[in-house]
Amino acid sequence: MNDSNAFARWRAAAPYLLSILRILCGLLFFVLGLSKLFAVPVPAMPDGSTFPLTSITGVAGVLELVGGALLILGLFTRTTAFILSGMMAVAYFKYHAPTSFWPMVNQGHPAILFCFIYFYMSAAGGGPWSVDAMRERKG
Repeated sequence: MNDSNAFARWRAAAPYLLSILRILCGLLFFVLGLSKLFAVPVPAMPDGSTFPLTSITGVAGVLELVGGALLILGLFTRTTAFILSGMMAVAYFKYHAPTSFWPMVNQGHPAILFCFIYFYMSAAGGGPWSVDAMRERKG
């Protein structure tokens, strides 16, 4: 097997890796939402309580829970990812950036990564292993 053949096969795997990335990020967000809203699997608050739904963190928890579930399924991926990308941009600039310019100091690097991963997904879609792709094949 020559190098160009191996690289061609690796490039052919890209859409499936996109689906895996979508599912993994969706699972991470789903669990973040569970933690904020239901203190499962661990509470997000040190005292074990949950965030009120009317708080900005409660709204974020709802977006994480519902958005994470939609991403896991690959349903409405582009719209969901765009909304979650915006949420992560707001989280970074509202809560992290005022602390310090440097993401490693202000602990904002996960927010930046999620923001740009979701921004990419809003353009790329959910990949072949998604409800969106199933709906496109049927339509």
